[in-house]
Amino acid sequence: MTTDRREPATDADERTMLDGWLDYHRQTLAWKCEGLTDAQLRTAAVAPSTLTLMGLVRHMAEVERSWYRRVMAAEDAEPVYYGDEDPDGDFHVTEADTWQEAYATWQAEIEAARRIAAGFHLDETSRGRHRRTGERYNLRWVHTHMIEEYARHNGHADLIRECLDGATGD
Repeated sequence: MTTDRREPATDADERTMLDGWLDYHRQTLAWKCEGLTDAQLRTAAVAPSTLTLMGLVRHMAEVERSWYRRVMAAEDAEPVYYGDEDPDGDFHVTEADTWQEAYATWQAEIEAARRIAAGFHLDETSRGRHRRTGERYNLRWVHTHMIEEYARHNGHADLIRECLDGATGD
């Protein structure tokens, strides 16, 4: 697998720009995980942190699921990796967890997010509400937040990858 990352055109309209930057950051996380074994993807690179690349991918699957399915579309989409007994379960990977499963789940959530977002205008308010705040959000806010979320975690991914095998890059 070779991840093809493309920045949006510098003269794109707002929707194309937001969609483009979100996809760019999704592709960046995939690129940071490329070519590694399951064991490497489950490895926490910097003690005492338990943060792993596989954990980041599982977390972003949950974030995509939460903002697009639950908040934007008001779907009853239960968490995949976490629950009351382990609120950070998305980050807690075990030897039994595989890249194939984590990647497939993440990609399925990205496709669901794209499908849901396509049905909204940027200023359109979500059908659902955030589970903790009870607020509704417009798609512009959700897309902007997701770009920020990916960008932040891609910084983590960059450091983890460099610790694992020395690979660096933007």
